[in-house]
Amino acid sequence: MVGHVEKYLLEKIEAEGAIHITLIDPEKVTPPQAARIVTKATLSGTSAIMVGGSTFVSTTHLDSVVKAVKRTVKIPVILFPNNITGISRHADAIWFMSLLNSVDPYFLMGAQILGAPLVKKYHLEPIPMGYIIVGDGGTASIVGKAVPVPYNKPEVAAAHALAGQYLGMRFIYLEAGSGAKKPVPPEMIRIVKSYIDVPLVVGGGIKTRGQALAAASAGASIIVTGNIVENTEVREKVSEIIEGIKGHRS
Repeated sequence: MVGHVEKYLLEKIEAEGAIHITLIDPEKVTPPQAARIVTKATLSGTSAIMVGGSTFVSTTHLDSVVKAVKRTVKIPVILFPNNITGISRHADAIWFMSLLNSVDPYFLMGAQILGAPLVKKYHLEPIPMGYIIVGDGGTASIVGKAVPVPYNKPEVAAAHALAGQYLGMRFIYLEAGSGAKKPVPPEMIRIVKSYIDVPLVVGGGIKTRGQALAAASAGASIIVTGNIVENTEVREKVSEIIEGIKGHRS
C-alpha cells in the first residue's frame, strides 16, 4: 500500500520529471545546524529531507536532529538508515532498504527483520527500496560489506536493479558514496533506467549544475545531495543543483 510520503514523491516526479532531496548526515551536524541547513535547502526548492549516514550515531542525537528538522520544515522527513540504530520515531517515513550487492546477509535482510517491528511501532511509513553501491562506494561500501559495481559495468547494475524491482522494491537507488570523486555516469543511469519501471534515485558525487543536468537527462527521478550542504553556501549550491535538474526539461 502506497503511503502519503511515497504518493507525494511520485506526484512530484510526475509533475516535474525529476526532483531533488537534501541529505543530512546526523554525524556531521548539531540539531541547530540541521535546522539552518534544511531551512535554506527548502527555500531553494528541495522536495524532501533525508536523514542518515554511513557510520554510527547515537539514537538520542539522531532523534534530536530529526525533531529539529521536523520543527523547521513542512516537507517530508525520510530516514536513510545504515542500521537499526538509524531508526527514529520522529520522522515521517523510512527508506526500507536492502543493500542488493552486499555479501553480508545482515544487510540484505537481517537488519530489515530487526528493524521492521520498530518501523511498525513508531508508525513510520516504509518505502521499499533496492540500494546498489557503485563505483568506489566510499564508507557505505565498507560498512555494508558491498561489492561495488564498477562504472564500466552498467549492465550489472541494471541486473541488480531489475532484480530489486521484481522483488517488489518500489524505488532503486544508485549510490556512488558520500563525497565520491566521480558521480554515477550518465550511461549507467541510462541503462539502469531502461531496465526498470520504478523511480531511480541517484546520489554521491553530484556537486555541479552540469552533473545534476546529466543525471536527470539520463533518467534519474530523484537526485540526492549531501556533502554540498555542509558549508555556508547551502542555498546557492542547492539552487544550482535544482536548476540543473530542471534544465533537462527544456
